[in-house]
Amino acid sequence: MDHYDGLESRAPEKREEDLMAALPGQVAHAKNGSTFFGELYKDIHPEEINSREALRQLPVIRKPDVQEAQAANPPFGGLNAVAVTEMAHIYMSPGPIFEPDGSARDHWRYARALYAAGFRQGDVVHNTLSYHLTPAGMLVETGCRAIGCAVFPGGVGNTEMQVDAIEKLKPTAYAGTPSFLRILLEKADEMGRDSSSYRKASVGAEPLPPSLRQWFEDRGIQTTQGYGTADVGLIAYESIPVEGMILDEGLILEICRPGTGEPVAEGEVGEIVVTTFNPIYPLIRYGTGDMTAILPGQSECGRTNTRIKGWMGRADQSCKVRGMFVHAKLVGQIVDRHKEVDKARIVVTNPDNRDQMTLKAEASSGGAALIEALKQTVQTVTKLRGEVEIVEPGSLPNDGVVVEDAREFK
Repeated sequence: MDHYDGLESRAPEKREEDLMAALPGQVAHAKNGSTFFGELYKDIHPEEINSREALRQLPVIRKPDVQEAQAANPPFGGLNAVAVTEMAHIYMSPGPIFEPDGSARDHWRYARALYAAGFRQGDVVHNTLSYHLTPAGMLVETGCRAIGCAVFPGGVGNTEMQVDAIEKLKPTAYAGTPSFLRILLEKADEMGRDSSSYRKASVGAEPLPPSLRQWFEDRGIQTTQGYGTADVGLIAYESIPVEGMILDEGLILEICRPGTGEPVAEGEVGEIVVTTFNPIYPLIRYGTGDMTAILPGQSECGRTNTRIKGWMGRADQSCKVRGMFVHAKLVGQIVDRHKEVDKARIVVTNPDNRDQMTLKAEASSGGAALIEALKQTVQTVTKLRGEVEIVEPGSLPNDGVVVEDAREFK
């Protein structure tokens, strides 16, 4: 089998043995190297954390915990195990929340997902993920360089310029969101430009509906998904044939009942909780807020690691829109900036498989001026463009929901 390395075909028992052998050292590194874990684990003996049962003794930490720690002790809340001056990059995602990048080869471990997608040395990769503020672009960049691919860092936007580059550079591979790939291909068709060089695509940061995957396949583009986060890096990825997503080799995965650290039964939907072996940012029992379930058996591709169904929604009240998380607290920040607004919710839909975000705001006055002001605030707070709809006071449901994912995937 054609795999990125020999780790992918290890016997599951050997993989588990290797992970548990490495776990006490990572717990000790986190406890001794970071002030956050030093305090959290003050009564923990790292050498005793050498099994999944022992690991469950440790508390689950989640993004709100990280945000609170960072707000009290910026920039990293003491979660970092090396000095800021030893980092390669510092990123800032909406929240705000800071994430560090190291200088190690393939720091985000994303090469494994790209290799499974068919990326090889000699490919020219069109990377359309952002290189600014958030680490998505660099996550793909470092993975491509580890494989030996040349990268065209297109980033987001400038669609016509990127179509021109596609025709001239003839990239063989695409990395980015599936919606932007469709936009580029349709724009090339509209402009009468050649975009036929693409042969494979690694997409992520938003859902890939079956109909859109087939649309790409009909154009000769083999399309697979990678799943990762800005703080963890790669978590899981699809291979050929597509049979769920395969867990990355550099993680310990637990599927836990939302709001707890207790594992669910195999096949039951729960929250993805991961333990990383990142020496810079040693997240241990980190609850991602994403939901999934474990699939039985192994992939036909020969990779032997655990398979998951992929992203199955959020365990908390938030939504990923065009690759960016929109959290409930952001809606509160928007309302706080406009005294005319009594209540609001963000509703996310996907007409024609393209994410659309609308802020529905209860207000008795303001008119067009308020709409424009809210649009600007939405973009400032969420880093995303969105529509605004003023509704009558009392018309929004009294259900506590402020981020509604109303997308339909067909």
